[in-house]
Amino acid sequence: MPIRKANSEWRGDLKSGSGNISTESGVLKNVKYNFVSRFDKGDETNPEELIGAAHSACYSMALSNMLSGGGYKVNFVRAEDKVHIDKVGDGFSITKIEVHCEASVEKIDEPAFKKFAEDAKKSCPVSKALAGVEFVLTTNLQ
Repeated sequence: MPIRKANSEWRGDLKSGSGNISTESGVLKNVKYNFVSRFDKGDETNPEELIGAAHSACYSMALSNMLSGGGYKVNFVRAEDKVHIDKVGDGFSITKIEVHCEASVEKIDEPAFKKFAEDAKKSCPVSKALAGVEFVLTTNLQ
């Protein structure tokens, strides 16, 4: 299976510094992020927004796959994540991710759809990663 890569660089201190994020595919290339966009309102991206994008994309794919595998015709699945970051103790933590899902699926009733939706929430790879994943760290001080 492929290993996906992304990288970032941060320059300066937390509040007045800034950084860039890039992805292996080139879809994100030197995209700016900073403190204001993370903890207030700004025009650049932030880690929580990217987590929301990654999870909502993964979730909608997983749900579509599960529904199709269950014999249903899926017209669309739309997901929106709201990622909450809050002050907890001396630092910050992602405390909640609200997932809102809209779908058009032929010949399915509400209880069956909700069951598929819950199952997808638990089983999509990004959901699993956010529940806990091994991090392997290597360092190089220059």
